[in-house]
Order: sequence, then structure tokens, then C-alpha cells
Amino acid sequence: MPRKRKPEELPQPRTNMWDLIAWYLRFLRNQREISGTQMGQVMGASTTEVSRIETGQVRLDGKRAALVDRKWKTGGILGHLVWYASLGHDPEWFSQYRQLERRARFIRTFQAQTIPGLLQIEDYARALIMGVPTPNVDARLASRLERQEIFSADPAPELGVIVSQHALEWPVGSPEVMRAQLAALLEASERHSVRVVPKTFETGAYPGLDGSFTLMSGDDYGEVAYTESPEGGRLVSSPPDVRLFAVRYDRICGKALPEGPSRDLIRKVMEAFNDQ
Repeated sequence: MPRKRKPEELPQPRTNMWDLIAWYLRFLRNQREISGTQMGQVMGASTTEVSRIETGQVRLDGKRAALVDRKWKTGGILGHLVWYASLGHDPEWFSQYRQLERRARFIRTFQAQTIPGLLQIEDYARALIMGVPTPNVDARLASRLERQEIFSADPAPELGVIVSQHALEWPVGSPEVMRAQLAALLEASERHSVRVVPKTFETGAYPGLDGSFTLMSGDDYGEVAYTESPEGGRLVSSPPDVRLFAVRYDRICGKALPEGPSRDLIRKVMEAFNDQ
């Protein structure tokens, strides 16, 4: 049974909008003196899901917010709060993503522009970070490289990677850095599934042109999606929305080369940097 959290460990209403939603949902339940199981019946969720939402591990979606609003005649306040929280930039998105990544059993990621952070070497990662004006370069670099420690866990998560050919070819740092990074990617392809979407007219316009994203699943939180954007991203936990990302990933898979030909393409691009 999970450890009962202390009050100070629970979401606080003045931290951010999502913590306010979790706090208010817990307040509504306690006000009515009902159990998590009874709350789940109101919002169409399991007792475990209710607990995860109230403790901030999973975020309330619009559909469940509407069910609570309708049942308890709140005037739609939860739905409005979820709507506003979903629109705004939330610096806590990536922090929560990191927590879920550490607990993930399966990770599937598509990267349209760069090599995935989980497979970046130090010089490549540093050059990327320095490409955008930012303070604390060393701290951000250490944080990015620290993420790779999840592969030392037992059991380690299973990783599936799809990258565009553009991500392989875009020059970052120097030719030496790119050769080292692509060599590391080849080495990683012996342990993980790594596939490449080729830059051809046969591939043409495909769903990956919309941008990079990651799907993660864990024993204690189900499946979530994370979409990337400048200065932050967005974590998606609503099952219908996550399924849309899963469908997109499957369609990108249909455009990607098999693992063997993908390794051949990575080697070809790596060798091209020898002439630069």
C-alpha cells in the first residue's frame, strides 16, 4: 500500500494552477466526507486514479472535471480551471515529466530536429544548450545527462526511438562532435530500437512534421504523452488525447526504415561528416 502523504507533501493551491485544481478536488471530496472510491464513481475513475490526481501525479482532464461539476453543481469551476491551466505555459511540466520518466517501464520518442536527450553525448548536448541564450549552462547540461541514469536501473526502461534524417544531418558543434554523436547513436542502437525516417519524396509529408513528442508508460501511472515546444512543453494524460499521440507514433513508424537500414543510414551520414 502506498505511503500516506503528509499535508505539506500534497499539492498546494498557491504553487501553480494544476496544484490548485488537485487541492480543490480533494477539498470537494473531504467536504462531502466521501471516500476515494466514491469519488471515482462520480468522476469515472478508479480509486487509484483519484489518488494520483489529488496528489498531483496525474492531472485532471476536462471530461472528468465536467462530471464533477455536473454532479455537484459547481457552476463549471473545475472545467474552467482545467481549461485555463491547459492554455498557460507551466514551468512545472518538465519537472513532472522527469518524475514520470524515472518511473517509466516503456519510453517511445520521436525526434524531428535533434538526437533524443536520453542518447545525447556531452559535447553535443552542450552545443545544443549553448545555441539558445540561457543562464546556468553547466547546470542544464548536468541535468540533461543525469536523465540517462535511468538505464542503470534494474529493470531499465525499454526505449524505442525514431529520428528524422534531418536530426542526423543538422550540424551541431563541429564535424568531430557530430561523428562522435552518431557513433554513440549507433552503439545505442545495439541496446535499443533506433529507426530513422528517411528524407525522400516517398516519405513526403508525414505526421512527424508536426513536431517531436514522447510516449511513456509506467506501472503506477498508465500512459502519458509529452509534446515539446520552446521554453517548455506540455504533458498530456487524458487517455483519449494520449491515444491520438500513440496513433501518430504508429503512423510515423510506418514511414521509418527498419532497424538494419536505419543503422546503414546513420553510418552514411556519419561518414559524410568526415569530409567537412
